[in-house]
Amino acid sequence: MENIRSMTGYGKGEYNDGIRNIIAEIKTINNRYSDINIKAPRHLRFLEDNIRKIIKNSILRGRVDIFLNIEYISESATVIAPNLALANQYKAAIDEIKGNLNLDDEVRLDTIIKFQDVLVAKENSDDENELKICVEKSIYNAIEKLLAMRENEGKQLRVDVLNGVESIKKLTAEIQKYSTTLVDDYKVKLEARINELLGTKYELDENRLYNEIVFYSDKSDINEEIIRLESHISQLESTIASGGAVGRKLDFILQEANREINTIGSKIGNLDITKNVIEVKNVLEKIREQVQNIE
Repeated sequence: MENIRSMTGYGKGEYNDGIRNIIAEIKTINNRYSDINIKAPRHLRFLEDNIRKIIKNSILRGRVDIFLNIEYISESATVIAPNLALANQYKAAIDEIKGNLNLDDEVRLDTIIKFQDVLVAKENSDDENELKICVEKSIYNAIEKLLAMRENEGKQLRVDVLNGVESIKKLTAEIQKYSTTLVDDYKVKLEARINELLGTKYELDENRLYNEIVFYSDKSDINEEIIRLESHISQLESTIASGGAVGRKLDFILQEANREINTIGSKIGNLDITKNVIEVKNVLEKIREQVQNIE
C-alpha cells in the first residue's frame, strides 16, 4: 500500500565535492496543480530544465519553491568576466539622467558593478558537468527529506480523514433509523391535526388521507440518497487505503457526498434528521479542509 502525502513540506540538501558546496532548499505548499519555481544564481540557471524534471518525477502536485546557493571552498574553473557592453549601457543611461537633471556627480565604478549582470560568473564546459552533478545530488538530498516530512504529515491526514468517515457512518445510520418512522409519524400527526380542526362534525375521508400519506411518503423517501451517500463514504475509505496522489479524487468524492446530504436535508423536515444532516455537513467540511492538503 502506497502512503498518502501532504503537500506541505520542507527539505534541505547539501553536496560538497571539495571545490564547491551546493545548498538546495525545497519548500512545498498546497496547490491545485503543479507549480515549480526556482531561484538560483545566474550561472546555475542553465540547469533549471533538468531540475524541473527531477522535481516532477517526485512531486506530482503543489507549489514547489526551490532555492539554490553555491559556496566555493577552493579554486574552480569559474571565471568572473565583465559584461562591458551592458556596463556601457548603464553608464550611458546614468549620463543621460545627469544631463537632464543638471547634476555634476561622477559615475563611479562601484556604482556600475552593483547593477545586475555587469559581472558574470562563467564555467568552462568540463566544470559545468561537475557542477550539474553537484546540483543534482543536493536536489536529491533535499527531496528525500522533503518527502519524509510530507509522508509523516500524510499519515496524520489519513487518520483525521478516516476518523471523519467513521463519524459520518454513525450519523448516516441515525438518519436512516429516524427515516423509517417518518411516514407513520406523519400519519398520526395528520390525523390528529384534522381531528383538531374539524372535530367530530365531519367524517374523515380515508381515500384523501391515504393519498396525502402516499404523496408525503414519495416526497420524503431518502433511501436512494442514503445508499449513494454510503457508497461515497465507502469510496473515501478505499481511496485513502489505496494511497498515492489521491487528493483530487478525494475532493471529487466529497463533492458528491455533499450533494447527497444536501438533498436529504431539503427533503426532510424532521428535527432529529436535520440535526444529523447538519453534523454530517460539518464533518464533510472538516474532511474537505484536510483533503485540500493531500497530494
